[in-house]
Amino acid sequence: MADPLRAVFRRPFPEQVAAFRLRLGDLVPTARWDDIWQEAHDRAFMVAGATKADLLADLAGAVDKAISEGTSLEEFRRDFRGIVEQHGWHGWTGEDTEAGQAWRTRVIYRTNARSTYAAGRYAQLTEGGFAFWVYRHGGSLEPRLQHLGWDGLILEAGHPFWQTHYPPNGWGCSCYVTGARSIEGARRRGGDPDVELGDGWQRPDPKTGAPEGIDRGWAYAPGRSVAEDVAKMVAEKSAKLPAQIGTALAAAAPPPRPVKFADLEAAIETLLKTRPRAEAKDRIEKMIARLPEGERAVAEDMLRAALAREI
Repeated sequence: MADPLRAVFRRPFPEQVAAFRLRLGDLVPTARWDDIWQEAHDRAFMVAGATKADLLADLAGAVDKAISEGTSLEEFRRDFRGIVEQHGWHGWTGEDTEAGQAWRTRVIYRTNARSTYAAGRYAQLTEGGFAFWVYRHGGSLEPRLQHLGWDGLILEAGHPFWQTHYPPNGWGCSCYVTGARSIEGARRRGGDPDVELGDGWQRPDPKTGAPEGIDRGWAYAPGRSVAEDVAKMVAEKSAKLPAQIGTALAAAAPPPRPVKFADLEAAIETLLKTRPRAEAKDRIEKMIARLPEGERAVAEDMLRAALAREI
């Protein structure tokens, strides 16, 4: 069965993209997943085991593509395999088996997508000034009992619960938070005033050091430390890719799909009738550039003749 929130996490929005691109200013070589801890992820990008700068830049570019364009896990896997082969990267966890590779790419893809989704939503919730936040369970097929127990929980935005329990709360967690301006509004968003937090919600699990129900390393609110910066980047439309990452993305981009001459003939007739002249001319010229070289001169003559008829 498909991930119930797959469509949501593959629908990028400006705050999510900005939250991820804040991380790209610091590409951190690491040996283990916990070499960067909790809030430090808000301003750093890592892939455990990736230590070379050019490898990290290409991996960051592939993740940025997945987040900013909402591409699928399968497309990310193709990009990942190409990068690994190009750089000759070996010894990474999951490399040895097909199942291991599928698991590792899924972890990288979903962890970055869900944590940046959460960070973007945190910026929206704080910028929007919502008085109440509502914890919603994401509908996982194998839910954690504690997460189910928090489903519908309504708390004030400033409650300390959100500092440690703002989701995702572990590997694979798809829980999320919505905002409301009143208790009645919280009800409409799935909140249930009868759900209570209960005593001991901060009690640590001796195995993880995190509160019960939260995986080790996840007892923090993704995006909380950068919420103001994310909101500012969106307002100023400044969520740009660092040059190093942009170059990596451009190099990895597939070549444009070739144009067939018959398609061009139909496009000339249609575009000149339906679009402004300058726009039509620009789009047709771009199509001509994608023709086989031997057909371009004839196509250019055809365009000139068509333009002359339209004068």
